[in-house]
Amino acid sequence: PVPFLICFWLATAACSGDAPPIHIEPPPPPPGEWVASDLARELDPDVDAATLQKLTLDNLAFGLDLYAELAATPGNLFISPHSISVALAMTHAGAEGNTEAEMASVLHFDLPEPQLHHAFNKLDLKLATRDQLPPDVDGDGFQLSIVNQLFGQTGFLFEADFLDALAVNYGAGMRLLDFSADPERARARINDWVEASTEDRIEDLLPPGSIDAQTRVVLANAIYFKASWSLPFK
Repeated sequence: PVPFLICFWLATAACSGDAPPIHIEPPPPPPGEWVASDLARELDPDVDAATLQKLTLDNLAFGLDLYAELAATPGNLFISPHSISVALAMTHAGAEGNTEAEMASVLHFDLPEPQLHHAFNKLDLKLATRDQLPPDVDGDGFQLSIVNQLFGQTGFLFEADFLDALAVNYGAGMRLLDFSADPERARARINDWVEASTEDRIEDLLPPGSIDAQTRVVLANAIYFKASWSLPFK
């Protein structure tokens, strides 16, 4: 299990209305040494419709809980509970004991492991096909891109089962940085990657002091979403 975890979410979005569309190029390679399982991602997970529906409803329950907390602030609200669920599902694969139970309770992860991660894989693969939908009346297609990246401490032992779960279900691995020796340099390298991954729209995601010598894992989640709203708004 991972003893110390910092999680951050970031979002870039454009919609029809007054906001001009932007084009996000594929993110550059993250910094740090690459560590991952030799297993390939499962591209056709054996998940039935009932299980996929169960995961979708559980994710919806978490999304409603999250909205209830955030909706008290006046103004427009744009959030992605799905991307938060996916990102934390990746770290849930490495949790045990009370941490695992508490994460499952808050996130409504009611499916048992490894079925939970198989279902997330199936859902992610289905969402990835949505950009193949025909253009809307304005000639624009639906665009959704979700990038998750785990950064771990150099020399820290990450269990093989955890790396296998990341590879098979999320097509992911770890990038290693030395938080212990130079946390500020590690923070700057992650921020530079986030900035490049979002077309310079998000700068300095991790503020000074957010990473220290005790940090062992940082999770960065970036989402780009573009679609036409039924009722455009500013």
